[in-house]
Amino acid sequence: MQSKLKPVVLYLGISFILLTAAGCVKKSEPLAQTPEVSVVFIRPERVVITTELPGRTAAFLIAEIRPQVNGLIQKRLFTEGSEVKAGQVLYQIDPAQFKAAFDKAKANLPALKLRADRYKEALVEKAVSQQEFDDADAALKQAEAELETAQINLDYTKVTSPITGRIGTSSVTDGDIVTAYQPTALATVQQLDPIYVDIPQSTTELLRLRRSLEDGRLNRDGTNQNKVKLVLDDGSAYPLDGALQFQDITVDPTTGSVILRVIFPNPKGFLLPGMFVRAIIIEGINEQAVLVPQQGVSRNVKGEAIALIVDAENKVQQRILTLERSIGNKWLVSSGLNSGDRVIVEGIQKIRPGISVKVVSSGSGPN
Repeated sequence: MQSKLKPVVLYLGISFILLTAAGCVKKSEPLAQTPEVSVVFIRPERVVITTELPGRTAAFLIAEIRPQVNGLIQKRLFTEGSEVKAGQVLYQIDPAQFKAAFDKAKANLPALKLRADRYKEALVEKAVSQQEFDDADAALKQAEAELETAQINLDYTKVTSPITGRIGTSSVTDGDIVTAYQPTALATVQQLDPIYVDIPQSTTELLRLRRSLEDGRLNRDGTNQNKVKLVLDDGSAYPLDGALQFQDITVDPTTGSVILRVIFPNPKGFLLPGMFVRAIIIEGINEQAVLVPQQGVSRNVKGEAIALIVDAENKVQQRILTLERSIGNKWLVSSGLNSGDRVIVEGIQKIRPGISVKVVSSGSGPN
């Protein structure tokens, strides 16, 4: 009998121990605590709205140097890559034949002028006919025109720069034969101070900006509206501000964009034509901008932007936001948040809408 009771007693003993241990564990579990979160207060503020667009530099003036008469290059009179002045002689074309033509035209002129003067006096006395005088006068005028043409061609043997700027490589050397208005330029002169930056802006961005101005969400900044800042390809800021000169009125059908042309001072020649840059353009001022840290915004399964706020009863509520653009590490919110809202930025992983939370730290909102 005793041998039969031993397994039962052993079973009951083990069960008692397990129940006791479970009770101890249950009693040792801490009570659930209210989740702690950090928030920022939303306060509308005045923000200058800018946009950053890629662009490329272009010379302010470009002159392709070509000869205007045929001839042989006697001498190149500049150093490649140097600064040249407007009117400076760059090439000397052999002037011999042009000097001979000028001297010939000049030598014929006195005799023709004397003849025309005699015929004019004789015409008064009816000693010559009107036709004879007209022929003499026409010959004089033709000779004067030939002299002027010869002078022009002689002057063209000195190939000069029409602008002040930096000259590039020469495509010809001493002794080369050149022809008038040839397709290949002898050299190119570019004025680099000031310098242009051409910036393509999509028509989508252009229309969005116009709607923002019409709706009153943006105001024009009359003082700084045309100021443009420049960021170089290595990320450094160009020290001088530029000015928006004009906006093209034709849309490029291949890119769907218009060109904004900005002019920058370039006294040290730091900017060279063809450089890739990024321009920061002022669009306007939002007097009541609502900014929220990007860490406080997420997306739901529908792809909508959402934020969690703490209401007056310290409970979590979810708001669906309409985001306009990013400004630094913040979002510009056009709808979904109001002044005074407390947006949760830390502790989001531990909470869900409807539960009570404890605010442990808060900020004054975006600055």
